[in-house]
Amino acid sequence: MIHEKDIVPVGRTRKPYGIRGEIMLLFHKPVYADLDVDFYFLEMDGIPVPFFVEEFTGMTDTTARVKFMDVEDEIKASRLVNKRVWLQREMVKPLLGQEEIGWDYFIGFEVEDQHGVLLGTIREVDDATINVLFVVVLDEDERLIPATEDFILSVDEKKGTIKMNLPEGLLDG
Repeated sequence: MIHEKDIVPVGRTRKPYGIRGEIMLLFHKPVYADLDVDFYFLEMDGIPVPFFVEEFTGMTDTTARVKFMDVEDEIKASRLVNKRVWLQREMVKPLLGQEEIGWDYFIGFEVEDQHGVLLGTIREVDDATINVLFVVVLDEDERLIPATEDFILSVDEKKGTIKMNLPEGLLDG
């Protein structure tokens, strides 16, 4: 089974296209649409499941029409609508320069405070406002932590951890 820290969100599925089981993919960045991959992970019942690509047709720099194996008609394709799409981190990392790595890259990483205390795992990134937040979950307890370089002490990509120095009182309440 693949672990969340080993994958990166690269987009979402959209609506079915035609009657052959194709579905539209919307990518977060053009570089993700340019990748030649054998499979994508789609979120099914909360877990990443590999779907193997039978055909891939680029439409724009961030959209593509994809035909997955064993998805033979629009009914099966409609079950895949609005699902998160991931790729293995090792496939994405070489393509991204430092300036291109977005906060989404850290989904699945564990967050520790400056004393090494586990605060939880980054489940998603809330970028709905100008202040981007990590949604960090530990034992079903959800915390919002500002995603800012000012608080990050170190990142260990091999372990999938981020060590942060958070202001006193930020996590209280």
